[in-house]
Amino acid sequence: MKDVVRIVGAGAVLTAILSLRPVQSFTLPALEGRAALSSLNPTSSHFKHATIEPQLFSTLSDKESKNKSGDKQSKASFDPSDEFTGAAPAKILGKPIPYSDLTIGVLKETYPGENRVSIAPESAKLLVDAGFSVIVESGAGSHASFSDAAYTDVGCIVLPNADQTIAQSDILTKIRPPDELEAPKLAKKTLIAMISPSINTDLYSELTVQDTNVFALDCVPRMLSRAQAYDVLSSQANIAGYRAVIEAANNFPRFFAGQMTAAGKVPPAKVLVLGVGVAGLAAIQTAKNMGAIVRAFDVRAVTKEQVESMGATFLEVPLEEDGAGAGGYAKEMSDEYKAAQAKLMLDQAGDVDVIITTALIPGRKAPVLVNQDMLDVMKPGSVIVDLAAANGGNVAHTEANRVITTPNGVTIIGYTDLPSRLASTSSTLFGNNVAKFILSVGPQTTKEKGVFQIDMEDDAVQNMLISYNGEARWPDKITPFNPPPPPTKAGDDVAEKTEDEQMHEANEKQNALFIRNAGIASLAAAALLAFGFNTDSHDSVSLMATFALAGLAGYQVVWGVAPALHSPLMAVTNAISGMTAVGGMLLLANGASETSG
Repeated sequence: MKDVVRIVGAGAVLTAILSLRPVQSFTLPALEGRAALSSLNPTSSHFKHATIEPQLFSTLSDKESKNKSGDKQSKASFDPSDEFTGAAPAKILGKPIPYSDLTIGVLKETYPGENRVSIAPESAKLLVDAGFSVIVESGAGSHASFSDAAYTDVGCIVLPNADQTIAQSDILTKIRPPDELEAPKLAKKTLIAMISPSINTDLYSELTVQDTNVFALDCVPRMLSRAQAYDVLSSQANIAGYRAVIEAANNFPRFFAGQMTAAGKVPPAKVLVLGVGVAGLAAIQTAKNMGAIVRAFDVRAVTKEQVESMGATFLEVPLEEDGAGAGGYAKEMSDEYKAAQAKLMLDQAGDVDVIITTALIPGRKAPVLVNQDMLDVMKPGSVIVDLAAANGGNVAHTEANRVITTPNGVTIIGYTDLPSRLASTSSTLFGNNVAKFILSVGPQTTKEKGVFQIDMEDDAVQNMLISYNGEARWPDKITPFNPPPPPTKAGDDVAEKTEDEQMHEANEKQNALFIRNAGIASLAAAALLAFGFNTDSHDSVSLMATFALAGLAGYQVVWGVAPALHSPLMAVTNAISGMTAVGGMLLLANGASETSG
């Protein structure tokens, strides 16, 4: 009988704990260029002045000969003026065009110091395999370590100059906006490039007037999750953040990582990153990997967790104000916040060795984050890398594309071509963005594979198409993409209950919970009593007591862990604990059967 009492006592402890908690389209007038392209011969008079070897054009005859008859037939029936008409604005622009009827031209960048190319061979292969013809201007990828032969190896056609590439292409791709010599040649063509229409207003007007259809890569809706695959701003900012740390280390007179040797101790560099966007996060990761002590600041409180997850320290202004703005960018802060921020930054400037500034919104003047007071307190030999130099700079005295040194020995780097300094990687990522965007225009919404079709129901297309058929769409005729609001919780629309109603509802829940827990406790007690009456072994009773105490301890440990800390490792641990409990129960059952037997 004593054994039974011990079992009931151990079970009572376990059931008491359980009762404490509840169970928890498109107009392309230049299609005739494909017909002319099919007649090109590397040995003809068109190429007598070319310096390219004839084998670079070997893919032309193979591909064109397969589709020659079909191309002629489809182009003969295509009318570039065909569009849907009606009272309401057309959602589908132009007729659908099969990939096999389109030629994409890759132009060589003419901007001084630009080493990238808009389509790398890897990206060109995606387009060729999908059915497009791809023409590349000779030497377009040479500064990015991509030879002409690398393009022909994946099925592209290499032409000797920009004029022929433009003439034989329907869609042209570039990185930088076209210059004053290129722009007139793009009339009646389609251009995919970074345009910055708010800055290059004259260029934008010229392209629109001459009926150039323009997709501005820098107008990608960054809050659209699937548009991340086309977001050239993010892919290039990631590289800029990495390269900024490399440039800082190159100009910094000490190691980034601390060292202790027989010759002496070298402290680690202290790096401050201002602005925790894509570039800022890349800079934090790179600086941490190089052994520096990294701090970061951003007005958007949501970035704190990202910074700390990389092992950096997040600096906070002692004011409750969130700087998250539209489109994922930071917003303008109050004067009180700015004053507190200035004091924090002044203290940090005197302590850190390297500052990297990344605050830049495309099309706007960059805000000044490092003023003259901060520069004056920085130590000699300190380095600042200003990633916003192209738009005026985040640092006082920044000069675009120059490295200057202040009178107190602070180096300010204002390079605007940081992605271009890693041309091969930058071109590959940029080209992937462009290729994925081209392949999405049509199939994303129409679900018709292999057909290019502009559909204004596609948020990415609707935001990036800034000029079409001589009509300027930016900014008035573009509807900015806004993420859908979070789903409303059940009961949000219910009228607020009175205090008496809330009290009555709470009492009912408490009574229901008490009845449920009492039922569970009763069943557990009955099971324990049945176990006690059917066993005569002291060992079995001891095992049950141990099991009850282990269950109590395990319950408290698991329920005491915050949900955010649950991980796959904890899941495995719980599974092992569960199997141990099952094994203990089997041992109890085996002991009970042997005793009763």
